[in-house]
Amino acid sequence: MATVHLRIGDLVWGKLGRYPPWPGKVVSPPKDLKKPRGKKCFFVKFFGTEDHAWIKVEQLKPYHPHKEEMIKINKGKRFQQAVDAVEEYLKKAKGKEQAHASDDKNKTDKGRKTAAKPMKIIEEDDEDAFKGGSSDKDQTDSDPEPSSVQRVMAGTVAGFKWESSPVKDDPHFHHFLLSQSEKPASSMEPISKRLKIVEEDHGSTSIQAADSTAVNGSITPTDKRIGFLGLGLMGSGIVSNLLKMGHVVTVWNRTAEKCDLFIQEGARLGRTPAEVVSMCDITFSCVSDPKAARDLVLGPSGVLQGIRPGKCYVEMSTVDPETITELSQVITSRGGRFLEAPVSGSQQLSNDGMLVIVAAGDRSVYEDCSSCFQAMGKTSFFLGEAGNAARMMLILNMVQGSFMATIAEGLTLAQATGQSQQTFLDILCQGQMASTFVDQKCQNILQGNFKPDYYLKHIQKDLRLAISMGDSANHPTPMAAAANEVYKRAKALDQSDNDMSAVYRAYIH
Repeated sequence: MATVHLRIGDLVWGKLGRYPPWPGKVVSPPKDLKKPRGKKCFFVKFFGTEDHAWIKVEQLKPYHPHKEEMIKINKGKRFQQAVDAVEEYLKKAKGKEQAHASDDKNKTDKGRKTAAKPMKIIEEDDEDAFKGGSSDKDQTDSDPEPSSVQRVMAGTVAGFKWESSPVKDDPHFHHFLLSQSEKPASSMEPISKRLKIVEEDHGSTSIQAADSTAVNGSITPTDKRIGFLGLGLMGSGIVSNLLKMGHVVTVWNRTAEKCDLFIQEGARLGRTPAEVVSMCDITFSCVSDPKAARDLVLGPSGVLQGIRPGKCYVEMSTVDPETITELSQVITSRGGRFLEAPVSGSQQLSNDGMLVIVAAGDRSVYEDCSSCFQAMGKTSFFLGEAGNAARMMLILNMVQGSFMATIAEGLTLAQATGQSQQTFLDILCQGQMASTFVDQKCQNILQGNFKPDYYLKHIQKDLRLAISMGDSANHPTPMAAAANEVYKRAKALDQSDNDMSAVYRAYIH
């Protein structure tokens, strides 16, 4: 591999942990941030995000020679916005260069023998190019706490392969976040300035994050102290994004070891659910089922023991409306404020901050959670009184679970009748049913990859709860009932802890 010669101001492609190659610029590091020992590295500021990092030289490639290559292998809205930010930066730099040249020419014409100064590449007013146009001028500088400034990156480097060992093998790799190097604003901006609010005919409200992580990775975090209970597939990604966007978060998990990574990332540790609630202004929980949700609130050292007047509790678990009603009543009976906010998505969408949040309950809590919802999701909906979000989420998951079972049935029927499963998928993905969900799930099935993105046991639980909800409303749910039987068969085949797509195995055994 040819040696990469870089200097301050050079545009590069940098590989950061598990993320795809991303455009950035080599910049001078903060004075107090020590350079990692070992292999040569550069401090890179990434376009379109708030991320800075020390990147080893073998994880860097010059921007222009590799631009077309990177654009071909990387897709997605945020990536395109980052590339657009680079082009805007280059256009701005070119304009300054021309201005310098014009100024020098004028000086020469006047008889002044002044040599043109080279353009300074790193300039303070270039900051907005990295964030897609936003400005930092109104933010307050402060010395960050060490735990908020440095964190060790862990996880497998996936996707694009660089000619080097994975970043996780470097114990001195530091990830520096601008959003965590500054104190959160003392108060939130008026909600109308940061959120696009759409009132719908049926009375629900959709809040779409105008500057969420899904758009440009930059939000103004609330100054309220955030608690989070439950670090499973969904909760882990949510907490990671809350921390990344500058929120002060205290975490608790039944298996305490799961908290360690988040403590390294700057989170605080709560010893019990009651302690977390007592320490925080808003506490979120995200657990597996109604029993776990009840136990967390009503059990020993549970949430209810930490609730005081004004404390906010947000239940993000997918549970039945009856459980939500019970939890809402016990929380508010102690003077607490309650919101339900289950999420639609998968582990990958949780990691990407692209969940859809469906909320109901105390509207003021919903508004207080706006920066948190922006960090964890691409949009959120407020549906009125507590219980409505649970009903909506069960319907959504009922449809998704039934659809997944039908896709698996189609794949196995294609095989049983001598048809190519890959051709079936190719045709499906060219028609009206084409979607990322269909493509990813089917490809995973064909590859025999059932690593959980959404547990099969959880989608079966959601189907069961949706069927029960249909019984209560005297409404038929025959499709969901049929799909539920297939998932029960898959559970009997030890597929509970695999992805929902493992329902496929119920048809081949």
